[in-house]
Amino acid sequence: MDSGIPPSEIKEGRNHMKICSLLPSGTEILFTLGLGDQLAGVSDLCDYPPDTRSKQVVSRSKVDSSVLSSDEVESEMLKLLTNGENPYELDQEWLIRESPDVILTQDLCHVCEVDAGQVSGVVAGMEPQPEVVVLQPRTFEDVLNSFLQVGRACDAELQAKQVVSFMRRKVQLIQDQLPAVSEWPSVFSLEGINPLVVGGHWIPDMLNLAGGRQDLFEPGCSATRLDWRVVQEVNPDKLFIDLCSSDLARNLREAPWLESQDGWRDLTSVKNGEVYLIDHSYFSRPGPRIIDGLEILAGLTHPKLLSHLVREGTVVKLNARLYANEPNGKLSDFFIPYP
Repeated sequence: MDSGIPPSEIKEGRNHMKICSLLPSGTEILFTLGLGDQLAGVSDLCDYPPDTRSKQVVSRSKVDSSVLSSDEVESEMLKLLTNGENPYELDQEWLIRESPDVILTQDLCHVCEVDAGQVSGVVAGMEPQPEVVVLQPRTFEDVLNSFLQVGRACDAELQAKQVVSFMRRKVQLIQDQLPAVSEWPSVFSLEGINPLVVGGHWIPDMLNLAGGRQDLFEPGCSATRLDWRVVQEVNPDKLFIDLCSSDLARNLREAPWLESQDGWRDLTSVKNGEVYLIDHSYFSRPGPRIIDGLEILAGLTHPKLLSHLVREGTVVKLNARLYANEPNGKLSDFFIPYP
């Protein structure tokens, strides 16, 4: 795994189970706990680690966010919900036939993945009843507790405790290297553009743990839509854009919308080239790679001390010097790989 968290190799005392994970973070947690061989079914968004691709897909989104823009995804989702349709197709026949012992689902965002309500409706009449584990972390601490929650359900509690302990040590290593609080820059994180959405849930925790000042949004808050004027008023030293369900290529396609916002070029972060696009996998998936995300944020927030923590291929940075003299419409051309 990217995070450097060693997958558990503990096997003693473990009962072999059949597990179905309907969310990418749950799938990544299972592999980190050494339970990948017991994973039988996944969602179409479960794409990491690579071994996941050999698993049966039992849940599919009706909206392909990989080819649509944010406003197009918004429109398609609204149509489905207005018509009373669920945005996700769940293979009920597979679930009944295979009868997994444990099903991992979520109840945090009905737009992101199949939710607990849909799953509960399918398994209500199954015998024996599978254990439905609902993961709904809101803070960074909740994310760590998700490992323990999965471990308890999947007879891997010892492995989960070891992984969480390892993750806590990595967090402490970052804390030990941060400068005095007085030297922390102001930061802002966006996980949606058009519509504009601020990074909520565990993101405020991560910004703080990485040594950034962000007081407007509390840890655990919802991913809230906001008016552009809020970004103008905050005028952060550093602007992080980690759009949900977006790799760097999609981030770059979405970024030009920012140029149409009043005062975009007047932001301190834009003038100083402190605007970063980041692969969402390290932020919107509350699993093992959240530690990578924390290290990336720490490296971007305090580059003189921690830039070595930023993984190659995960971030692009605005080249303010070249961008300053160009007309609007070419923003994407002026992001360069970082570091």
